[in-house]
Amino acid sequence: MADIRLDGIVKRYGAVQAIHGIDLEIADGEFVAFVGPSGCGKSTMLRMLAGLEEISGGRLAIGGRVVNEMEPKDRDVAMVFQDYALYPHMTIRDNIGFGLKMRGWKPADIAARVAQAADILQIGDYLDRKPGQLSGGQRQRVAMGRAIVREPSVFLFDEPLSNLDAKLRVEMRTQIKRLHAMLGTTTVYVTHDQTEAMTLADRVVVLRGGRLVQEGPPMQLYSRPNCRFVGEFIGSPQMNVFSGHLDRSGAAPRLRVGNEALDLGEVPLPDGAPLDIGIRPEHLVPAAPGAARFAPVVDVCEPLGSDTLAICRFGGQELTARLPPDIALSRDQPIGLGYDTADLHYFDGSTGARLAAA
Repeated sequence: MADIRLDGIVKRYGAVQAIHGIDLEIADGEFVAFVGPSGCGKSTMLRMLAGLEEISGGRLAIGGRVVNEMEPKDRDVAMVFQDYALYPHMTIRDNIGFGLKMRGWKPADIAARVAQAADILQIGDYLDRKPGQLSGGQRQRVAMGRAIVREPSVFLFDEPLSNLDAKLRVEMRTQIKRLHAMLGTTTVYVTHDQTEAMTLADRVVVLRGGRLVQEGPPMQLYSRPNCRFVGEFIGSPQMNVFSGHLDRSGAAPRLRVGNEALDLGEVPLPDGAPLDIGIRPEHLVPAAPGAARFAPVVDVCEPLGSDTLAICRFGGQELTARLPPDIALSRDQPIGLGYDTADLHYFDGSTGARLAAA
């Protein structure tokens, strides 16, 4: 078993508390991604799991063993770093097998394990080269190979794709997902890129200011964020959020945004209460003037081939709509948009907490 259990994990640097009592259980074989903005504590969490940072408080167990005071080499975890951490003077073969050599393995056994990892990662043709002769994506696969040969109970990934270009990031995401499907090893993956987290993980953990804000399957966080922060952080392009006040003077509630208004479903707040409304760009659709719920003004149009992003102005705020690829738009053009009120997300305007719509 290689489950991970965090009970009230705390990290302090002198008088500064960086991690505030995190509780989390990770099942054997699960792929969990930690996401959040810079400085939220996700890399600190990973380093505590690896034993590279001392735990200030709480209890950490891996595979049923409490590891708070255990040395990194005894935790049966393997870490893949952002900067690859390869030995430039060694061949790829020697880099991958170095950890096994230091553990006293026989050369024949090391060679067999290295060949197996190279075959999995499709780097067999590079084994006699040096790291400097490889591309960034190839070097990252070597770093992964060095972790694989150890057959650890847990893989730890610390923003492994952040140094790669966009095309390579997509390719390596596929490689990592395929690797997890093959090996089934418990994996904890840290990234600032929510797209990586959504596409790779069985479960996503969102951190903010050293606190766990929400955790769950990717689509749960996408469809039911528990606060405005998660709603805006998960999803690309990010959720549109309009801030205003609830207006119950008409037949149905509306959100007053400057001099404009948006139709709402029923929401449990009194007239005049501060309210934030979220709607994702993909839930906005072009509508004829008579059927449109509102008409923002186009600011920037971004054709993407598969669709078109329209960045618009409405009520002094900015919004993004994901529209059909063949739509014709020009700057300062009003565009009628519609939406289903069932797709709206309601957040308390004072606290940012999710509100349950009726």
